[in-house]
Amino acid sequence: MTPSPPDRLELLKAARRVADFASSQGVPATYAVRRSTYKHAGALLADAVLQAGLSYHSVVMPRVGRILKEFPDADRVSALSNLVEKGSTAHLLNWQHRTKIERFERLVCFLHRAKVDTTDDMRTVLKSEPFCADLQSLNGVGPKTIDYMACLVGIESIAVDRHIRSFALKSGVNNDAYDFLKNAFCFAADLLSISRREFDAWVWSREASRQSPQLNFVFQ
Repeated sequence: MTPSPPDRLELLKAARRVADFASSQGVPATYAVRRSTYKHAGALLADAVLQAGLSYHSVVMPRVGRILKEFPDADRVSALSNLVEKGSTAHLLNWQHRTKIERFERLVCFLHRAKVDTTDDMRTVLKSEPFCADLQSLNGVGPKTIDYMACLVGIESIAVDRHIRSFALKSGVNNDAYDFLKNAFCFAADLLSISRREFDAWVWSREASRQSPQLNFVFQ
């Protein structure tokens, strides 16, 4: 059975709580440093697949930077498909554990079959609800991965991760349903007159620095 949509009044109250708490914590009127936006399909998909559960600063960023530097021709899904067929995924990602390698390969194959080749193509299809629903049929790909990919191609969105959830609780929002939190934070950004991607980046940076005080994270 399809879940009923959240009560709009509850959603707006949550958005106001998040916006008010962000204001009390010094959210800037504009946050010029955003999550990376890629024109390189290999870097984008590597970032999207590797980031879950890993240190972005020490694990993901170096690997993405290496791909951009050493694999400039892997900027299209068609080129990534050729690397997958050659068994070169582990070398591309500089990663050995099969779970993320297989997730990356499934994602590449899915996009290749759908004739999605460039990051511009991704920006188009990630705005399509039917496409995103089909994409979630892949093992290990959920709404957070899709929203994170959307952010990486420049779509104004919020990817609900542990930092968003932590910030929500501090704001007094106890509803932890994914879509509820995504919409609440999107509306909160609108109330603050700040880009949703900028707000996502600010919350991420703030919460990450509090959980890892030594972290000196630099957005690309």
